[in-house]
Amino acid sequence: MPEKFFVGGEWRDSSEVLEVIFPYDNTVSGSIYLSTEDDIEDAIASAHKGFQITRKLPSYRRSEVLRTLHRLMQENFNELVDLMIIESGKNRKTAVGEMTRALQTILISSEEAKRIGGEVFSIDWTPAGENKQGFTKRMPIGTVLCITPFNYPVNLSCHKIGPAIAVGNSFILKPAEKTPLSSVRLIELVLEAGYPPEAVNLVQCFGEKAGKMVSDPRIAMLSFTGSASVGWMLKNRAGQKKVALELGGNAGVVVHEDADLDLALKHTVSGSFANAGQNCISVQRLLIHRPIYEDFCDQFIPAVEALVVGDPRDAATDIGPMIREADAKRAEAWVNEAIGAGAHPLLPGKRENAMFWPVVLTDTTSDMKVRCEEIFAPVVTLVPYETWDDAVYLMNDTPYGLQAGLFTRDMKRIMDAWERIEVGGLHVNNVSTFRVDHMPYGGVKSSGFGREGVKYTIEEMTEIRLMVLHLD
Repeated sequence: MPEKFFVGGEWRDSSEVLEVIFPYDNTVSGSIYLSTEDDIEDAIASAHKGFQITRKLPSYRRSEVLRTLHRLMQENFNELVDLMIIESGKNRKTAVGEMTRALQTILISSEEAKRIGGEVFSIDWTPAGENKQGFTKRMPIGTVLCITPFNYPVNLSCHKIGPAIAVGNSFILKPAEKTPLSSVRLIELVLEAGYPPEAVNLVQCFGEKAGKMVSDPRIAMLSFTGSASVGWMLKNRAGQKKVALELGGNAGVVVHEDADLDLALKHTVSGSFANAGQNCISVQRLLIHRPIYEDFCDQFIPAVEALVVGDPRDAATDIGPMIREADAKRAEAWVNEAIGAGAHPLLPGKRENAMFWPVVLTDTTSDMKVRCEEIFAPVVTLVPYETWDDAVYLMNDTPYGLQAGLFTRDMKRIMDAWERIEVGGLHVNNVSTFRVDHMPYGGVKSSGFGREGVKYTIEEMTEIRLMVLHLD
């Protein structure tokens, strides 16, 4: 039977069903009922009503719900891993890593639920403030619309619903239509953990219906993770509500001549091809100092060739399929277009249906899509640079600015990079794909708006309310 969606305190079905496809062999993994416009209207109304309950929950109760959710997710760890594999083609290593992080996200949320405080401050900096005392308090904002992508369906959902529960917001979760099965199970666990059902809504729909929710004034905040083109379009439709966007990137990593080359090779290989490159902070542009360029290439290519490409259910697999054959074809077309324009394949790769073997390109130019756009595939470009200033220029020569990596031992160069490289996060002696779930995470330029990381998401999902006590 198709999986139902949860709206208005009940599990519902509809007359429309969508199949979920296992990308590795194109078999049907399951199916879901799609939400109607009436269901979406009910979800908004229910969340609006549910917020009147959740906003009054004490912090210890919100923390208890999250700790219970953490326990339930631990108990259902393997089931959620298997669901992610069969709905997205994510390899087992990556799925286990995602579930481990999702547990941390919920555990941190349970702790932060007790740390939402305020400030006591003096008003009497001017004569008008004499005999007055100021106080601030963070207040829950209301209903949060959480739109999540296919590539990390559990942890990226937890990054939205964990903080929402921590502050006492209601929420509507709209997962990617390609990966809805794990979200159904996650919402079942949220309800079992004890969060008020009126405040919990799971809708399954395509983009246009989600866009109508974005425009609805009863939604207090949009939290969106996905492509830049869709994210900025939704922001334009959001009106006066708060918006947080975690969008795409074509991350660069610099390897300078004084770097620990073994360390750089280890991290750049994994950072370029984890999750078949379907990662907004995947290493796409490797900038290598000219004096070590040839040596780096000579070691990088064999290390990439050693990666195991195959069935994502196999624990030994490093690279599984892309989410759809159409996405693999698009990436293949970009690679062929670059080669036709003069790029040289150090590792040409190949494609079989949705399977796309690793590609390593050199002699690319900044106007080729494989460098200037987000390819979201197991493709990396190697670019030599002459001077440090050249490296900084090349890093910034992109419309994106999510995260970046730098390998060097020079502290002066590190501090200069922190000042001049235009990204939301710089990782020194590691790659752009590094993330732990309590750090501030987000981008600049086309890569996003606002920050995630539980504490920082809580700041986005609350508003500061001032009270001034007039003692005279």
